[in-house]
Amino acid sequence: MIQSVDRAVRILTALQGARRMGLGELATQLELAPSTVHGIVRTLLDHGMIAQERDSGRYRLGPATLRLGNVYLDTLELRSRSVPWAEDLAARTGVAVRTAVLLAGVDRDLPERDVIVVAHEPRPGGGRQMNEVGIVVPAHACALGKALLAFDDTALPETDTLRSMTGETITDPARLRDELAAVRAAGIATEAEEAVLGEYGVAAPVGDHSGAVVGAIGLVVTQADWPLDPAAADALRATARSISRELGAASWPPAVTERPAASA
Repeated sequence: MIQSVDRAVRILTALQGARRMGLGELATQLELAPSTVHGIVRTLLDHGMIAQERDSGRYRLGPATLRLGNVYLDTLELRSRSVPWAEDLAARTGVAVRTAVLLAGVDRDLPERDVIVVAHEPRPGGGRQMNEVGIVVPAHACALGKALLAFDDTALPETDTLRSMTGETITDPARLRDELAAVRAAGIATEAEEAVLGEYGVAAPVGDHSGAVVGAIGLVVTQADWPLDPAAADALRATARSISRELGAASWPPAVTERPAASA
């Protein structure tokens, strides 16, 4: 690992979580000398990756991060393939549709993985709705995340307890593993107010030509529409299967990516 690059990424990650931070706050969180952090910050400023507020002197993410994010979305085949299918799924079920992927990195202070929404199809006829692209949710607390974790054993958290988002969040890793086994058997994951109160959801994994899971697509359901109509769940499975087929998958659900065995 290249130390300077690692530190720069950690600064960007810290600003992502806290929105705005001073130099001292960054140095404390990263456990580095302020002079070390200052040098990296100046470089990130020069490249537009972070910006400094004139009044407070605090730092926040810069406009260049948006440009990188847009390029990522434009080149993500899962997103481009899922959009027309998500539009059809939303029209058939009457609820909003999200497509998500696992975030690649793991926060040093948070051993769990997160998912990030890369496409969002609003609920048909639902009036004004917020665009949810870019929303980050702990994987263990949402249906999209469970659909991904169930088929990627390498992404399972190695921790004694999981973050609690609501009183319904699964915080016991053993209980999570039991639920993920059920997801693998059914090909579909569920959530009930585990990430956001009043929000329910179902999701299914999406695979590609490699046979591995590369994302998940899910339905966002209100309490009034829960439990979900079985026909909507069947439509979700069919959609995940169709997207997987377009991405070159030979079968669905995807194969489980196993964690390498520990060395003796």
